Amino acid sequence: MEKSEELGLDLVEISPNADPPVCKIIDYKKFLYEQKKREKTMKAKASKVVVKEIRFGPQTDDHDYEFKKKHAEKFLKEGAKLKAYVFFKGRSIVYKDQGEILLLKLASELEEWGKVEQMPRLEGKRMTMFLAPKTKK
Repeated sequence: MEKSEELGLDLVEISPNADPPVCKIIDYKKFLYEQKKREKTMKAKASKVVVKEIRFGPQTDDHDYEFKKKHAEKFLKEGAKLKAYVFFKGRSIVYKDQGEILLLKLASELEEWGKVEQMPRLEGKRMTMFLAPKTKK
């Protein structure tokens, strides 16, 4: 304690349970500043997950399907997750099987760029499916 006061620094207890307790003489404000700086760089390096959505109808035409598939492929290549869903309006809910076939067809055609994270599941008037991009080697 005398030595830390003499140097004008702080005495920090590192391991209180040890016998005798382990202490270190450091500038505590500087330590906190560097710790904050380290956390900030770690946060900047962390990847942010982007989720892109693509909406289909149960009777989506071939041309529209191909157009949307091309966008989905682009999203997966960019590294974004993809949420593809079929929205059932009014009485079109009777075409649940068509919606599921459409989503499974999309999943099989995008197999090269992404893998299915969640199989098609009906939630209310929406049937959703999640695709995650394949990691680059």
